[in-house]
Amino acid sequence: MLVLLVVLVLQPAPAAFAEDTSDITWSVRPANQSGPDGRSWVELALDPGDQTTDYIAVKNFSDEAVAFKIDAADGYFTDAGRFDMLPPGEPSTGAGTWITVQDTVTVEPAATAIVPFVVRVPENAEPGDHAAGVAVSIRSEILDEDGARIGMESRVGFRVMTRVTGMIDPAVELAVLDAQYSLSWNPFSPGQASVTFEARNSGNARLLLHGTVDAAARSTSFPGESEPEQELLPGESRTLTVTVEQAWPLFLITGEIELTPAVVALDGSALSMDPTVEPILIWAIPWPQLMVCGGVLLLILGLVWGRTQSRRKTAKLVSLAREEGRRAALHDEGGA
Repeated sequence: MLVLLVVLVLQPAPAAFAEDTSDITWSVRPANQSGPDGRSWVELALDPGDQTTDYIAVKNFSDEAVAFKIDAADGYFTDAGRFDMLPPGEPSTGAGTWITVQDTVTVEPAATAIVPFVVRVPENAEPGDHAAGVAVSIRSEILDEDGARIGMESRVGFRVMTRVTGMIDPAVELAVLDAQYSLSWNPFSPGQASVTFEARNSGNARLLLHGTVDAAARSTSFPGESEPEQELLPGESRTLTVTVEQAWPLFLITGEIELTPAVVALDGSALSMDPTVEPILIWAIPWPQLMVCGGVLLLILGLVWGRTQSRRKTAKLVSLAREEGRRAALHDEGGA
């Protein structure tokens, strides 16, 4: 599901804008001719030149009839791994142009409208995965403190993924961008290694990114349990940062990034690919531990020096005592 809020600064107020939409709520779902069919988004497999008709279910939860705007646009995944579509006014150049749908639909109170849309794949479409989105929106306007009209467009929609049949050739590229070590100034506590890398989908199939970062004999998997899936469309890149905790500074930490992507099949399953591996090197000077070792060494040297000086002083006193004894003995012999 896709939910967007677009804010526009306007001059004249178009008649299509509503004065107040705060009480208007609605939902948008994939459907068949009878109504919502349980899908969260649309997945299609079409040959170049083919077309198919699918449906949108627009449910109006409000107590008044509402005229909704409908549009389609190219889709993409954000850096957070969430699906989005191009905002109004930004022209589509990909699968968003393959979708034909009526511009508006009026839905009665507490009713559901079923709207057809057609996906036409061009004859010259390249094999692989192509992403678009269909959204249903309503616009309203308010006046800001300066009296300027601010247009707000709320959009609710879903993705339309089309796999054009042909040779499916999944591929991924991996590049290390940065690798750093953060010390813990507690010499008895390890620090952490932070690795930033870029994964690029250089094939023609949609990928899920999984993998591990190994450093200082520690391993961290990505994405984490509480993190969203990282999905990557053909041609997209994603920059990720993974932190390896409890890593001891060993002057030079060696490790590797192992990226194990999976190809997303139309039935929702994921087919594993061969892993892609990149080595990492991180300078990690153990300054706190060196300071402790230096302090211990100075303490030992101080003790040794102190004992040496004490022995020398004792030996000197013994020597002086002996010399004094000899002199006293000679003096006694001369007196006798």
